[in-house]
Amino acid sequence: MTLYRQLVIFTLLLFVILFAGTWLVKLDSTRSFLIDQLESHAQDTATSLGLSISQASVENDMPVIESMISAVFDGGYYRIVRYTDTEDTVLIDRVLDISIENVPQWFIRLFPLQTPEATAKVMAGWHQAGTIYVKSHPGYAYKTLWENIVRMTILFLASGIVVLLAGGLGLRLLLKPLDLVERQADALCRKKYEIQEHLPKTKELRRVVEAMNRMTGKVKEMFDEQVVIAERLRKHAYHDALTGLGNRRYFESQISARLDRRDSTTKGILMLVQIHDLHELNEQRGFQAGDELLQRIGVLLQEATKQFANAVLARLTGGDFGIFVPDGSSWDAEAIAEFIISGLKQVAVEQLTLTDNVAHVGAVNYKNSTTLGRLLSDADLALRSAQQAGPNKWEIHAVTEETGKMPLGQQQWKDTLDRALSERRVTLFAQPVVNAYDRNQIIHLEIFSRIVQEDGTLLSAGVFMPFAERLHLVSYLDRIVLEDVIQLQVAEINVDRIAVNLSPASLQHDSFRRWLLFAIENLPQSAPRINFEFPEFGAVQHLEIIKELSLVARKYDHYIGLDHYGQSFSHLGYLKSLRPDYVKIDRAYTCELKDMENDSKFFIGSLCSVAHSLDITVIAEGVETEQQWQLLKELNIDAIQGYIIDRPKSLLEERQKS
Repeated sequence: MTLYRQLVIFTLLLFVILFAGTWLVKLDSTRSFLIDQLESHAQDTATSLGLSISQASVENDMPVIESMISAVFDGGYYRIVRYTDTEDTVLIDRVLDISIENVPQWFIRLFPLQTPEATAKVMAGWHQAGTIYVKSHPGYAYKTLWENIVRMTILFLASGIVVLLAGGLGLRLLLKPLDLVERQADALCRKKYEIQEHLPKTKELRRVVEAMNRMTGKVKEMFDEQVVIAERLRKHAYHDALTGLGNRRYFESQISARLDRRDSTTKGILMLVQIHDLHELNEQRGFQAGDELLQRIGVLLQEATKQFANAVLARLTGGDFGIFVPDGSSWDAEAIAEFIISGLKQVAVEQLTLTDNVAHVGAVNYKNSTTLGRLLSDADLALRSAQQAGPNKWEIHAVTEETGKMPLGQQQWKDTLDRALSERRVTLFAQPVVNAYDRNQIIHLEIFSRIVQEDGTLLSAGVFMPFAERLHLVSYLDRIVLEDVIQLQVAEINVDRIAVNLSPASLQHDSFRRWLLFAIENLPQSAPRINFEFPEFGAVQHLEIIKELSLVARKYDHYIGLDHYGQSFSHLGYLKSLRPDYVKIDRAYTCELKDMENDSKFFIGSLCSVAHSLDITVIAEGVETEQQWQLLKELNIDAIQGYIIDRPKSLLEERQKS
């Protein structure tokens, strides 16, 4: 029972006790007053009647005496009026039966009235002629007593209703600070930190609210400290403080993770940018000039790659920078290189360097599986070729020859994707995500899409997705995948949750968004619930539109997840705003996790601490060895995904088996 109800009941109980006491006291005092009145009236009547008939007694005129007695008796206020002589012989006797109207019998039985009696002598001259006996009738007294009690009860009931309404309203106003404290505590459980600005005037409630505000502030400080520590650890291990880009370790781990993926054909570009005469600039103009140049180059590289959401930028050492664009094509490399060289010329015009020869760019384009060492070696060779070609030049080499099976140009890619999507030549693969402590407990299946080429070979999403986004076809692809997922049945796949990677660009299309919301609201109960996964970088760029989707999705028991978490340097604080149901740590950190003393361990541990404080599940991608699995369990990871569990398998084949 709520405190409000308890106080209302307690107040009513006190009022009832007060009413009962007052009612009983009033009843007793009224009854005593009426008895006194009856006794007084009886005595007065007897005395006056005795005097009135004394003259008639001298003449022994009985008719007159009888008429006087009848006149008094007929008023109905007396039950008995009796006239006796000196020998107690009844001469005149008037008796009225007791009949009390409009008064309940239970009231008469519960509160009896003692009827008073009175006598007076009748004189005939100096001698006593007789005695007058008068006994009051209780009817009028009962009627008066009953009417007084009824009026008093009605008055108290009306007062009780007024007290109940006014007291209830007053109590609600007085207890409003406690409702706010309850809401504040509930918000704290949901990791929202609300502070009550208006303090109650009641001293006790004011102290409670002030204590709650202090506790909320302390919890918020603890969360902010966790975020700061995690950010500091990640920046220390993978961040270049001067330029704001990644460092060599971050660069190599991201590339290695991409190259080690066995679920798709890897392709992309790696570029090296080397500043000329940086050492001489530091000696002649000071380190501040050198730092300014490095910062300017860092900004230039960010501008050159801003259209590539998954581009990896890093300052490798000194004046050397690296650019890695997964799934990038040779013409992408040319466009980036041209943009960089154009920017370098502007740097020379601003005289930020000693000579017009600012830097060179060497790039390598690969189409098949290769190694980081091979890419760095070929990119360095291209860089040397650019340096031999002249000032501010770029050079691009290819690791392998074109196979002829892949589209060669942008228009060919558009034609290929258009045909594949119109013919719905999209097949789905699935890989399980399992509990880190029980590999038999499947959390959900992650769906991977493949395009079936006309010759029957498969194109993985890693190959065609960049082109689908660039050619504005990704929303059509996402819809096809989701339409196939919606047709799944829990009984067929034996899993009640399916994770689907969704491009934030698709949500920017009104028609797709309307269709998706309709599909979410009308998804059959027999279908698995959907986890909508977004890459971390894209989620940060489209935070508001994803938050809108999450409100509808969670209403129908669907989840929101972040994929490839840690691939960008987004501030961890945005987790508190978006509140995803889970995050998947990028495989680059998992691959680097070899013992308990490396920086990946500290980053993953800090991330788990921050995420768990927000009730966010943490999943590790790319787990391939028992050592990685054991280390992740020690870091309180919630779930794992990778080849140690199973490789992606055709969902159609799995359904046929079931």
